[in-house]
Amino acid sequence: MSDPSGEPSFCTDDAPLSAPLAHGADVAAHFHDYGQLRYAARGALVTATQVGTWVAPASRIMWVPPFAVHSSKAYGETDIRVLSLPVTLTGQLPAEPSVFVASALLREAYLALMSEGEPLESPRARLLIDVVLAELARAAQEPLRLPEPIDRRLKAVTDLLHMDPASPATLAELGHRTGAGERTLSRLFGSELSMSFRQWRTLLRIQRALIELSDGASVTDTAIRLGWSNPSSFIDAFTELVGQTPGGYRSSARSSRSSHG
Repeated sequence: MSDPSGEPSFCTDDAPLSAPLAHGADVAAHFHDYGQLRYAARGALVTATQVGTWVAPASRIMWVPPFAVHSSKAYGETDIRVLSLPVTLTGQLPAEPSVFVASALLREAYLALMSEGEPLESPRARLLIDVVLAELARAAQEPLRLPEPIDRRLKAVTDLLHMDPASPATLAELGHRTGAGERTLSRLFGSELSMSFRQWRTLLRIQRALIELSDGASVTDTAIRLGWSNPSSFIDAFTELVGQTPGGYRSSARSSRSSHG
């Protein structure tokens, strides 16, 4: 969906979309003049913008506001349901991309809206849209936005970590691989991303843990695969950032998947 120059393209197709995405499937950077809600009934969708990366597994719903440039990647066999909202209906939604915790009512209303094939202008569809918007207005927002850098030296380091979140490499070692000094990189993490290297890598690992746990992986396997030295340290970090234990999150995510599998 990008033009040959690599610039993000303007997308004009605002029709509702229900489609399977294979594991690893990419949607190139693009934007549109309407808002977009994105729900993965199965699998998980990672949405990246210039300012951050968000993860939306089956227990979450993603909001992309009008004109926000974004790209996507599917993790696992992903069943994505995309609903476009005109600007006139987006006034109560955030001005930046966000992820919301999806209540049972929100999921059911959203899936009914997407699966019935009913014109969005119909009275029933408008009622369902009203329910979706009302539930979003009271839903908790997922706080796990991973900030992304603009500085090319810092981006070279974060790109390596995106490819291998479990990497035990120190900032000095990553700097040696990318041609930047440790002190410079440490300063850039603080000034550009408002967090330390360690905090950023932990947040990246927690985002990937959301995907692993939603796909049914055990807490212990997830901890080891993503670079924690033991499950206890993973549980502590996850609980502090997400607000619930990895086991609790895994159970709620699997419940969401089984309800709509």
